Amino acid sequence: MDPIELATGDGLVLRAWQPEDAVDVFRACQDPLIQRWTMVPVPYLLEHAEDFTGPVTQTAWAEQTSAPLGVFDARSGELLASAGLVALDKAGGNAELGTWVAPWARGRRVAERAGRAVAHWAFEVLGLRRLTWRAEVGNHASKLTAERIGFSFDGVTRAALPARGGGFVDGWHGVLLPGEVCDTPPAWVAPGGPGARRAQALSHPPGRLPAGPCTLRLLRESDLDDVVATFRDPGTVQWTSIPLDYRPEQGLDFIRHAYPAMWLRGTGVGFAFADGDDRFAGTIDLRINPLDPVTAEVGYSAAPWARGKGYTTEAVRAACGYGFERLALGRIVWRAHVGNDASRRVAEKVGFKVEGVQRDSCVQRGERVDGWVATLLPRDLV
Repeated sequence: MDPIELATGDGLVLRAWQPEDAVDVFRACQDPLIQRWTMVPVPYLLEHAEDFTGPVTQTAWAEQTSAPLGVFDARSGELLASAGLVALDKAGGNAELGTWVAPWARGRRVAERAGRAVAHWAFEVLGLRRLTWRAEVGNHASKLTAERIGFSFDGVTRAALPARGGGFVDGWHGVLLPGEVCDTPPAWVAPGGPGARRAQALSHPPGRLPAGPCTLRLLRESDLDDVVATFRDPGTVQWTSIPLDYRPEQGLDFIRHAYPAMWLRGTGVGFAFADGDDRFAGTIDLRINPLDPVTAEVGYSAAPWARGKGYTTEAVRAACGYGFERLALGRIVWRAHVGNDASRRVAEKVGFKVEGVQRDSCVQRGERVDGWVATLLPRDLV
């Protein structure tokens, strides 16, 4: 297979790597994000770039095992990105599309524009019948780029990708078929669209969010004793599905994995809320409905020493505002066991409208109980 050159018509040129590109590739691959989300060697040495732009590229094209392409500015010739086919199987009609973007070229949708050009070439010239896109769970920018090109993703594949240092990490796996390339991004993921706003927010969890007299922040291990005390409190146990006799190891697992996994997978967001001395005062989360991506369910619990001070109300108000503004939610649902008057008072103060009782709608340690349900729309938030 002979190396190719593609022009996008919007200022990009894609061509096979040349040995003289090595210095620029070396410079680009010092970037922490490229090293975080790809399998380039770390530390990345000039000899790695020289091997990649020389023998590796030449062999790939000659043996038709991949189609590595550099992406350059058509006017200046500056290196912008890498975009090409890997794991190419012409006989089988499939390949994987992979990209990275130099740090100085970000914010210009280079990966999307170049990836779209490669997809058209793969289907229309090479005659491939299937392209895949793989990204480590948490790489929301990569997934967003693929969705703008037209790739469809279905959930998380466990242990899908090799991890740096050995083992495997969970991955997103997207598929694109002939006729599915989007020359204009779908509205959900278009620039400024709700999916694009959400991807940006999930990629950069806020360090702190103001919430009246308290602050929303990420959970940390120093909160462990307070988390355990809260989740062992009779008032928490009575109205939630927290396991009985909550143990420190369960609390540590919760801090390390529960909320961080929500941010990484894009299934929701979770915070601690803290008092004026930054002491843990409770938890709050928004869990996105997988069947209705503009709807999320809010859940919260308050530490016993923080109750009656207005902290929970302010935390719920701040979290819901974040959900509407940054996660592009259009509707937030609150549920509580019938009789949980304290939780209902908080919800109603924020603006939730109680819609009624749903029979057996809540599950608590294997038992189903009746629940109140209320909803909050952006215009309801007070």
